[in-house]
Amino acid sequence: MAQRRILQAKDMDAWRVSPAYAHLMDFVQSVCAAVKGRLLSDPLQPSPMVAAVVAMLARVDAITDQVPPEKTTSARFGNPAFRTWHAQLSEIVSSLVELPGVQAEQRAELAAYLLESFGNQTRIDYGSGHELAFAAFLCCLRVHGLFTQEDLTAVCFIAFNRYLAVVRRLQQIYHLEPAGSHGVWGLDDFQFLPFYWGAGQLIGSSIPPAQIPDPAVARRHADDSLFFSCIAFIFQMKTGPFHEHSRMLYDISAVPEWAKVTSGLLKMYVAEVLMKFPIVQHFLFGPTLRFDAAPGAVPVVLPDRSLPAGMPIAGAIAPQTKLSQISGTGGPAKGSLLRRPVVSSGPTAGPSSPSAAVAPAPDQASPAAADSGVPGDAAATQS
Repeated sequence: MAQRRILQAKDMDAWRVSPAYAHLMDFVQSVCAAVKGRLLSDPLQPSPMVAAVVAMLARVDAITDQVPPEKTTSARFGNPAFRTWHAQLSEIVSSLVELPGVQAEQRAELAAYLLESFGNQTRIDYGSGHELAFAAFLCCLRVHGLFTQEDLTAVCFIAFNRYLAVVRRLQQIYHLEPAGSHGVWGLDDFQFLPFYWGAGQLIGSSIPPAQIPDPAVARRHADDSLFFSCIAFIFQMKTGPFHEHSRMLYDISAVPEWAKVTSGLLKMYVAEVLMKFPIVQHFLFGPTLRFDAAPGAVPVVLPDRSLPAGMPIAGAIAPQTKLSQISGTGGPAKGSLLRRPVVSSGPTAGPSSPSAAVAPAPDQASPAAADSGVPGDAAATQS
């Protein structure tokens, strides 16, 4: 049975060297490597397991059609109908994981991850911790040998993209709160992995990171690029200048190449998701993604598939990554996030806009980059 094991801040050291951490890191980096240079619109032949996961997600999505949002005067908190939605998911989750090739003894662990993947029914929120639960679900299928290395492009472009469609619909219909959001200083209110995988997809692309703030570019490439489909969704959900509502992404547009964006986002994912106690204290461990190594087992040491040579392994990166580190620089310099100019005119003006009035950005890191310990009052939230 899957259960929590990260109960105190001191458990973070054991988590970082656990078999579960190693499997998850290998999975997210392997997917990133698999999508490099590919397009969402590329013709892919999904394996039977990928097709089964997509069909499973269609059943999850169908619950939304059956549970309309309640009429409420509150605009601040999520719609209470989401609790009904989540209760209906709980009723069918056991049948959802009856996938081809999945053994009976593996289903409870998969069901636990799947149930955690769509938000919290009490707080009516969703964040990167719930996204991590779905990544764990997919990772388990890979560890069981039900996804091959050749399947990983379709796992991302077909299965995970279908998951994104489901949770975006939940966010819109039930007005889910961002769980543990950093607000303007966060990468995104809800997601992280599609930005990392999407940046990896764009390595070698003719589209430079400087075009991230351009809504026309986002719309043009949303059907081919995971990263720009996320940007297009942001423009759909938010109004106002991009550098105001998505400051981190605006800062990233100053990084000169996608390879640096990709490696920097991996470092940020480790620091701001995998090594954030308020997030991973909710993570569940089971017989596949173990907290402790099995007696007599050889420690899991899996290959690093996407980091540039010479970069430290992700598990060794200290929490609270500096914003400047995403650009691969040691401090504020050309391409550093801390020196991104702020455009003062209009929501569509990007870094190369000739009409933009430019002023230096404040010389400060975001709250995510502060050298502080685990925030005590955030321990109850899951991002």
